[in-house]
Amino acid sequence: MQTLSKQQGLTLISMIVVLAVCGFLLMLVLKIGPIYLDHSKVINALEGIKESTDIATKTPTEIKEMLRKRFDASYVYDATENEVNIVKDGAYLKIEMDYQVVKPIVGNLSVVVDFDDVIEVGQQ
Repeated sequence: MQTLSKQQGLTLISMIVVLAVCGFLLMLVLKIGPIYLDHSKVINALEGIKESTDIATKTPTEIKEMLRKRFDASYVYDATENEVNIVKDGAYLKIEMDYQVVKPIVGNLSVVVDFDDVIEVGQQ
């Protein structure tokens, strides 16, 4: 009596599905990765402002200009100095950076990433 051997492996259809899922995930990484790289540049600019020695004497307009220059030097594309909220009370300084990045993925499918960063300098 002859026994049939059981076949193992992926069919062509299942291979195409696996490749499509892997391709979609790779596309997501390639779209979302630069958003987080850009955000790390924003964090570095805010930390640079925080470590500045004369930050307490600056006006909010001067602080925004300093941020704009740091963003330009670091090639920050997703955030601008217009999305900065500065609260200054004597020696206390609070800088809030609240912005949203929307990147299209495919057709009308988009990814939305929200960032909210705060740095505080001095005593309140």
